[in-house]
Amino acid sequence: MIDEGKVREFYDAALHCYQSIMGDRWHHGDPEAEARGLSVLEACAILEEKVLEHTGLQRDGRALDFGCGIGGPTLHMAAVSGASFVGVSNNNPSLEVARQRAAKLGLAERVTFLTLDDTGYKNLPFESGTFDAVTFYESVCHIPDKATLFRELARVLKAGGRLGGTDWIQRPFGPHQAEAQIMQFMRPVNEHIYIPWHGTVGQYREMMEAARLRVTVAQDLFEGKKCWGSTPDTERPQWLGYEGPQAELFRLGKQALDAAREAGVFSVGMWVAEKPARS
Repeated sequence: MIDEGKVREFYDAALHCYQSIMGDRWHHGDPEAEARGLSVLEACAILEEKVLEHTGLQRDGRALDFGCGIGGPTLHMAAVSGASFVGVSNNNPSLEVARQRAAKLGLAERVTFLTLDDTGYKNLPFESGTFDAVTFYESVCHIPDKATLFRELARVLKAGGRLGGTDWIQRPFGPHQAEAQIMQFMRPVNEHIYIPWHGTVGQYREMMEAARLRVTVAQDLFEGKKCWGSTPDTERPQWLGYEGPQAELFRLGKQALDAAREAGVFSVGMWVAEKPARS
């Protein structure tokens, strides 16, 4: 069973691997930006700005970035919006890097990073109605109890505030329609990249609605096509030849993810949801 502690331990090793190969952005970029020939990092920044626009976050606002990694998206969103951010995760080594980067960029007064306990997402250490916006980028997939997380994210949102983010999903595609056919490819991804379970676009919508959020966007960013976004061919040798901590695990993860991409059953979704204003 993949629990929160195992995910934290996975990221102890992933910190070195992900930084060395992907830099400070550990999520897919905007597909349209990549189609125009922009780099992965440029496409990531554009996607972050799109999510920000959807949330309506204002310059004097306050936002929570859940599962912030080493803070690349968090710091970019703070810089372009002028708002203040709190980034959270349960992996303190990653957050130490994020704190150092915030200080180096002169953003430490507006951007802080908080280490949660392994199950701290079930009872976030913030008062209800604290944040104008909540964001997440491919982090919820690592959470076993996603429904509880969305209830907590809804709780800490102000009335009228919005949640926006992206995450890994699974889906039927081509000849792979049945659950068993999909899991033939997704099970190795779960095993090697420490994902308790992948949801679908519809399941995420349902969990957000169960948390009493009004979903305004729920889409597969790669609808009808294979999700090869943000996977430059030049990176493949780096993954397969990686020699850092737990190198074999990351090589196997790359191979499993590529197989799921090629089968079409792996993709990335995006959602925006609003907490209804008080009547």
